[in-house]
Amino acid sequence: MTTTTENAIKVETVVVELDEPIVRGNTKITEITLRRPRSGALRGASLMALAQMDVAALQLVLPRISEPTLTPHEVGGMDPADLTKCGLEVSLFLTPKADRVLVSQSK
Repeated sequence: MTTTTENAIKVETVVVELDEPIVRGNTKITEITLRRPRSGALRGASLMALAQMDVAALQLVLPRISEPTLTPHEVGGMDPADLTKCGLEVSLFLTPKADRVLVSQSK
């Protein structure tokens, strides 16, 4: 999915449906929208670690690119299957466009 902001910058986003909702107060978060990170959102994280879906790297980056914004603690408490789904989407964001097209065609 691609959305356009007011400045006509294309922002790629993907919605991840959670198997186990994240509970925040009285609210249950059942889905997370992830946007393709820009370089600033990746500061302090190794691209290789993100491509390998390293938990510590995902805990650093997911709060910066998620809507609603998750806390590092919430990311740390995610169901492993949900963290894997988010990690897969983050690693796909890091691949060249031509390769992403091939992956999306195979789904």
